[in-house]
Amino acid sequence: MKKILILGASGFIGNALYKELCSYFDTYGTYFNNSSPYSNNKKFFEYDQETENIQILLENLRPTVIISAIRGNFETQVQTHLSIIDYILRNDCKLIFISSANVFDAFTNYPSYEYDKTLSQSIYGRFKIKIENALLRLPNDKYNIIRLPMVFGANSPRVVEIKNKIEFGEALEVFPNVVVNATDIMKVTQQIHYIINRKKQGVFHLGSNDLTHQHDLIVDIAETLGYKNPLLKQVYDSNYDRFLAVLPKDNLLPKNLQVFIQDVVKASVII
Repeated sequence: MKKILILGASGFIGNALYKELCSYFDTYGTYFNNSSPYSNNKKFFEYDQETENIQILLENLRPTVIISAIRGNFETQVQTHLSIIDYILRNDCKLIFISSANVFDAFTNYPSYEYDKTLSQSIYGRFKIKIENALLRLPNDKYNIIRLPMVFGANSPRVVEIKNKIEFGEALEVFPNVVVNATDIMKVTQQIHYIINRKKQGVFHLGSNDLTHQHDLIVDIAETLGYKNPLLKQVYDSNYDRFLAVLPKDNLLPKNLQVFIQDVVKASVII
């Protein structure tokens, strides 16, 4: 049985992945904060990337798949991932790195596909590119790069923020000229489960197959949650449409694992 270690398993994406995978694989996770509710879970390990070397945990646990959904200081994360790369090169192990659409945020005229050149104007995007480039130098069977657009879901931070702002009478910040795709957390976990099961290699864009304006997406989600005519703060940062979307093309998943914008909107409500 595969032994999976999820770095950042107490976070939104990491915890959803843990819940999806723990019934099928020998799955472990890390958390940060010794008062965490995970401190009594024997499958979870406290890990502080600022003060601890990840190699110690890896050598003791000996995972065969590492999923990185960790957050924190960018420079520390880079060093942590370089240590992980050293480990996977010496062991029967691969790394699944959760990346972002922001690795393409310098390209605004079109959506981006799996093997397009990356270029970012943001500190966050450049940090993700740094780790991606280190992984791309590895043998193909040693890594997956998972690029995500905005991730929604019934209890996602983005949906909670929408609810809270509307409830407190605050304006939702929307970008009418930004064209995006999006995804739902439950679909993401199923897709990554499939990638692990089928031993898929390479780069995956786990976003919806279609596009929408960010303004329309947020308004549709708010209305689906039952909020009609929410207060909006419309931000125009360009005179033309600009794209921030990661579309799948080269590494397509089966149809039952593909997602569309309307699926994302519907998944924002607990049924």
